Amino acid sequence: MNNKPPSIIFMGTPEFSVPAMKAIHSKFGIKAVVTVPDKPQGRGNKIIPSPVKVSAMELGITVYQPESLKNSDFITEISKSEPDIIIVIAFRILPKELYSLSKVGTFNIHASLLPKFRGAAPINWAIINGEKKTGLTSFLLDMKVDTGRILIQKEIDINENMTAGELHDTMMSLAADLAVKTCELLLSGKFQTFEQDDSCVSPAPKIFPETCKLDWNINVDSVINLINGLSPTPGAWTTLDGLKFKIIKALKSEKIIGHPAEFEINKNNMIISCLNGSILPIEVQLQGKKLMDIQGFINGFRGERKGILN
Repeated sequence: MNNKPPSIIFMGTPEFSVPAMKAIHSKFGIKAVVTVPDKPQGRGNKIIPSPVKVSAMELGITVYQPESLKNSDFITEISKSEPDIIIVIAFRILPKELYSLSKVGTFNIHASLLPKFRGAAPINWAIINGEKKTGLTSFLLDMKVDTGRILIQKEIDINENMTAGELHDTMMSLAADLAVKTCELLLSGKFQTFEQDDSCVSPAPKIFPETCKLDWNINVDSVINLINGLSPTPGAWTTLDGLKFKIIKALKSEKIIGHPAEFEINKNNMIISCLNGSILPIEVQLQGKKLMDIQGFINGFRGERKGILN
């Protein structure tokens, strides 16, 4: 590349994308940002822009919000920018006619060590599956989702009792640094790419409500992993007195009080039995109530109690 500033297009939507967008703009400048259309949210259906749009407008960057990424007028507009690099972080699936517009390359940053945890929820599934390490991967886009040739990988430790929210926040700042390094690598013209080993593929599908239902007939480590992997949102849940009961944080206990799904509540704590141990909920939310610590929840029961969760 010559000394002319590169033409970079950035595509993203949620808060996770924002630090990377800011870092890229500070280092190289961004020609335009592409994000989702504003959407109604909340009880009042107030129209809310994406976090990426809000930050891009604050930085004075041109923003595109196409309904369809295959729209010919939109693709023509992007082509007029003559992009050297297109960066995709937490966005939609790009059609070939769009990602092939870049002169040097279009890359995505995925929140796993590809080819492990390909899919929509890699952060959650790494914790749910009990992984001790995960990471970030920058790779060139290809026809099939999350299958492109790898540019750089950054390994990250998953600490004991780390939640998906905590891992998300750790990755968010590291993804910004990786985005800058990947741009530098591509612009240098001196880079190698590596094929993904398809024998190591594991899925990370979208999280659905049924994914979040706790099964008390499995081992205690798996129960804790599910709770941590879905914390703080959407939250692992069970049913108490016919109401959805979310457990946002919990500790493992070797004590067994009865059969799986049996629970006890006393003045100090709540204990729930699993297959080979039990858990001690720390933060919970009963349907229709606010998130609260376990002591606040226990105080609402006003007495000791035993029962079975559904």
